[in-house]
Amino acid sequence: MKSLRYMDDDFMTVCLADNFEGVELILQIILGKKNIKIKSVQTQEPLKNLHGRSAVLDVHAVDSDNREFDVEIQRKDAGAGAKRARHNSSLLDAHILKAGDDTEDIPDSYVIFITENDVMKGNQPIYPVERYVTIGENKVLFGDGSHILYVNGKYRGNDEVGKLMHDFSCTNPDDMNYEALAKKARYFKQDEKGVAAMCKIMEDMRNEAAQKAAQKANKKTAVHLIKLGKMTLEEIAEATELSLDVVKELENQSMQLA
Repeated sequence: MKSLRYMDDDFMTVCLADNFEGVELILQIILGKKNIKIKSVQTQEPLKNLHGRSAVLDVHAVDSDNREFDVEIQRKDAGAGAKRARHNSSLLDAHILKAGDDTEDIPDSYVIFITENDVMKGNQPIYPVERYVTIGENKVLFGDGSHILYVNGKYRGNDEVGKLMHDFSCTNPDDMNYEALAKKARYFKQDEKGVAAMCKIMEDMRNEAAQKAAQKANKKTAVHLIKLGKMTLEEIAEATELSLDVVKELENQSMQLA
């Protein structure tokens, strides 16, 4: 428990759940906008895509101007690729507009990756990613309201971003710069009730991960048995402890790939 940091996404999402002050602080510093006021925060929120891969957002926030924010913690460089940023941005946008809404009314969206390493390798604190229109030799900001930012977790400059990244890698709440982050970390690390709550949360996460791993293995086994063609779908469902509907869906997917 003592070694956990905000740079560990499980710990971060627990500390930021309903922590409006902490989320506001992070966004205000990263975006350089002191007027951001958060009106809703959801952590580990799934966004489903009915026609493709879904995603679970580490922190999904909406501010008073209805701007949408997805804050992702990424310790491994491979998980912060450009295509993942694009995917998360598209999912976020797809869930903003409701039926009948005018696309011109869509609010700005921000996908923010806070990475443990300097994945862009430019020795910069923040890397804004924007679309531009090329007009001859000039480039003009496209201005579609879709924003992607990478924050260098290794940065330790003597400014707000450097202090924030220090706090994200700090294991001792008493050594943190920002009390909005320190008080939540202190509660889950030092308070008896907070430690008990964190232990229960971590245990539930481990159990959920184990269940997902077991289901993934069972699906792999079911696909293998389907391809062998020696058992009925009902028998495969019973052998793998999967529902018959799941086995039928796996059969359909196998037939499409064949």
